[in-house]
Amino acid sequence: MNSNQLFERIENSKKPEFGDIISKSFELYKKVFSVGMVHALVIFALAIPFVLATYLPLLPFYIDMIQNSGDPYYEPSFLEGYSVIMIIVWVIVIFALSFVMQVLNVSVYGHFLKILKNVDLGLNEETGGYFTIAKKYFGKMILISLANMGIGIVAMLACYFPLFYVMVPLQLVILIFIFNPELSVENIIKAAFKLGNKYWFTFFGLIFVSGIFSALGIIACYIGIIATLFFSYIVMYYMYKDTIGFENESESESWDAIVDS
Repeated sequence: MNSNQLFERIENSKKPEFGDIISKSFELYKKVFSVGMVHALVIFALAIPFVLATYLPLLPFYIDMIQNSGDPYYEPSFLEGYSVIMIIVWVIVIFALSFVMQVLNVSVYGHFLKILKNVDLGLNEETGGYFTIAKKYFGKMILISLANMGIGIVAMLACYFPLFYVMVPLQLVILIFIFNPELSVENIIKAAFKLGNKYWFTFFGLIFVSGIFSALGIIACYIGIIATLFFSYIVMYYMYKDTIGFENESESESWDAIVDS
């Protein structure tokens, strides 16, 4: 759908029912449990290079600190032995990797959302691969990430309260992009704020509750989070479906264009 149609759907949308969305999310969670775990594992696998790049240069520092933990006169020297140029390069690499990892994570997230749509609506649309969206819209996804970061920084500088407010619309930006990848970055962000403003309290409650459930896996020595992480994605899917919805039960124009290209 184009931007005018999207804004009109948001304007005419009905208020989502909190209990109904949570109930439907648990039902769908049971149906896609194994698929969700695979996607969670892929996301964790993507994080490995970032973690290695971040902490390997700090390994000598940590080892030295552990070895001298009993010395009362020990003074840890952070990044000693690294030149200023090496530190700058390291920071740039970490910064760049964080954006690449975010793009790949969103692509996996989008793939999972397309599967949710198929299962929920009984469709058989082609979903592509985990990184189909990233390959097709890498540049746009970087711009969206930069825009989200910029909005977050501005909100944080304004005494943090605005950051609490914008967290809901920012959660919707990626969701709207996944189902409307042809829209401009500006219109995607506008739509996210328009929808987020309209149902802020309901969406905040849904995000909060689903976030708690998704984090429950930490109790099982962190391994269990693989089984609960994707629950919040299902709630986000219903937040979109029950407000904006799809043009029809077999809407697939945008995604088919990606897969066929």
